[in-house]
Amino acid sequence: MHPSYNKLETYGFFGVVRMFYFLIKTKLIFPKARLIRFPIDIRGKKFIDFGENITTGIGCRIEAIPFYSKNTIIKFGRNIEINDYVHIAGISSVIIGDNALIASRVFISDIQHGCYSGIGVHDHPDVPPGDRSLSSKDVIIEDNVWIGESVFVLAGVKIGKGSIIGANSVVSKSIPQYVIAVGCPAVPIKRFNFDTHKWEII
Repeated sequence: MHPSYNKLETYGFFGVVRMFYFLIKTKLIFPKARLIRFPIDIRGKKFIDFGENITTGIGCRIEAIPFYSKNTIIKFGRNIEINDYVHIAGISSVIIGDNALIASRVFISDIQHGCYSGIGVHDHPDVPPGDRSLSSKDVIIEDNVWIGESVFVLAGVKIGKGSIIGANSVVSKSIPQYVIAVGCPAVPIKRFNFDTHKWEII
């Protein structure tokens, strides 16, 4: 459980008033959410499942573009906390599990402009990036994941349950469960040992 704190001391009088305003507006627009801080930029709202009890910071941008599917494209679980200026974009599938904690200025997307690896026709560098065909690989962030400040989570990535991604990391390959991963590209440096109940260097 979170330790209790005095909201008036933390936010000040006008901050508490603003929080109350956000709470009223949240319950009118996002009745299942815990607290949405405005402004927030939502695109393709009917293709987004906000789950239950979500909290966001200010300036977030969440966009679901029905490029491949008319079903749910971005799906949030329960009790997710997202900080300021987080950008989440999907055209196929972005799933964020229960109790995820996402710090500020994080970018998560299943989209790529063009093809640059693997089998198929590669996009030519003389074609403007905005004119290249969109491709997508699903993103899955499992339960109890903590993503640090200014992390990039790229298409085709799965972050395993209980893992931590260090600040300023770029997650370009999947991360297993119960590890701490850092760097560009992000690689696991510690794993939780369930026998010793400690995070141990890999």
